[in-house]
Amino acid sequence: MIHSLLIFFGAGVGGLCRYWISNSVYWFLGRNFPYGTLVVNVSGSFLMGFLFVLIMDRFDGVAPQLRSLLLIGFLGGYTTFSSFSIETLNLIENAAWLDALSNILLSVILCILFTWFGVICGRQL
Repeated sequence: MIHSLLIFFGAGVGGLCRYWISNSVYWFLGRNFPYGTLVVNVSGSFLMGFLFVLIMDRFDGVAPQLRSLLLIGFLGGYTTFSSFSIETLNLIENAAWLDALSNILLSVILCILFTWFGVICGRQL
């Protein structure tokens, strides 16, 4: 039961952070490209790598609770792969082929790189 509550709470906070960050990015850069979703997915990928290493390697005693709260809950609510998918589909349907391809390549490559970077940073602590 405690894990369900931790996931529930984490997902709510993650969703609010996603909303605030993506809207802040859109306010600065505009909505002609899904910059907000890209920033959230890249930062979420970094956090996934970083927190995964910290939680699984450094916090043995509380790892299951932290995993539920942060990795499953917070990052599950924070990252926006479903938003990435619909925004990319909208770009394709609007014949913005280069933007759609750029969004796919940037999202996949940057998210994998930042997950790796997060793992490296987590291992340095």
